[in-house]
Amino acid sequence: MEVYVFDFFDNSTENISEQSGDFEPCNTMPSSDFNKIFLPTVYGIIFILGTIGNGLVVVVMGYQKKVKTMTDKYRLHLSVADLLFVLTLPFWAVDAVKTWYFGSFLCVSVHVIYTVNLYSSVLILAFISLDRYLAVVRATNSQATRKLLASKVIYMGVWLPAVLLTVPDLVFARVQSGESSNFFLNDDSEEAGDIRTICQRIYPQGTSLIWTVVFRFQQIVVGFILPGLVILVCYCIIIAKLSQGSKGQALKKKALKTTVILILCFFSCWLPYCIGIFCDTLIMLEVVSSSCVLQQAVERWISITEALAYFHCCLNPILYAFLGVKFKKSARSALTVGSRSSQKVTLMTKKHGPISSVSTESESSSVLAS
Repeated sequence: MEVYVFDFFDNSTENISEQSGDFEPCNTMPSSDFNKIFLPTVYGIIFILGTIGNGLVVVVMGYQKKVKTMTDKYRLHLSVADLLFVLTLPFWAVDAVKTWYFGSFLCVSVHVIYTVNLYSSVLILAFISLDRYLAVVRATNSQATRKLLASKVIYMGVWLPAVLLTVPDLVFARVQSGESSNFFLNDDSEEAGDIRTICQRIYPQGTSLIWTVVFRFQQIVVGFILPGLVILVCYCIIIAKLSQGSKGQALKKKALKTTVILILCFFSCWLPYCIGIFCDTLIMLEVVSSSCVLQQAVERWISITEALAYFHCCLNPILYAFLGVKFKKSARSALTVGSRSSQKVTLMTKKHGPISSVSTESESSSVLAS
């Protein structure tokens, strides 16, 4: 969303191809028309599914005031991050269809929320995989470490970096009249005389390319490569651990299957988008020779894969909460009409008893209750 759109406004040479020594503007109207239909539709679907799914997780976690495991805490952090993220999508949907109607303050605010939750949700997934690694591979002596990670380190390792990464939004995000850019318009367009207000990061003219490239690589490294490596390594070790021995083969098979699904979902959602912005960055740096056809194809690819990446926030409640047996029981209890105040503590105490390192290990080992 953000990385894809604002770069084109900031770099006047990006939509220009050199043909026989003459610079001719690429016709970007097909991509613009496609985005006006595709993006609002997909953002609307993600908004509805993400709000319902993550909202339910937040409600259920709030219902469980007395008994929370480490994985419960991660679920809550992840759902809050995803919920805040999906709440920004209606603004981008309206912007994609027409223009930015919401003023300067909301422009900066939406960018900040977008950035915080884009990074925090991915980093929380890395923390979840690390927690499961400790619970399965280091089960006998990992309780204290897991508790420290879930209660304190997560703020320094997830939320603080995510907040610090919003500084560029505070500095560069602003509202600007579309008169100064012809990105969405060409000379033959019926809308050529229209004024379009944009809400994007606007970099200094002389250093626009440098800023764009730096922040794109930052997103690829911090938002995908580093957490992706943690997730991949931790889950591969978990798979190797669960594959050993002969006890509980049925449970282990189910756990292995779910673990593979978690890995595939993460990389299927985020890898295509990162490949798209990486290729587009190479074109901007003239490492790859550019043409109008190639630019339009890359723009379309980024639009589609970006929406796919955002679908991960709809999958997270399913993958990390609804697969859990305990969560489903808690959800039923939270949504059942009855006396909440008395049944809440009694139900959790009778069914689950005190939370011990053994029960937590079992929960994480099966990968179904996390």
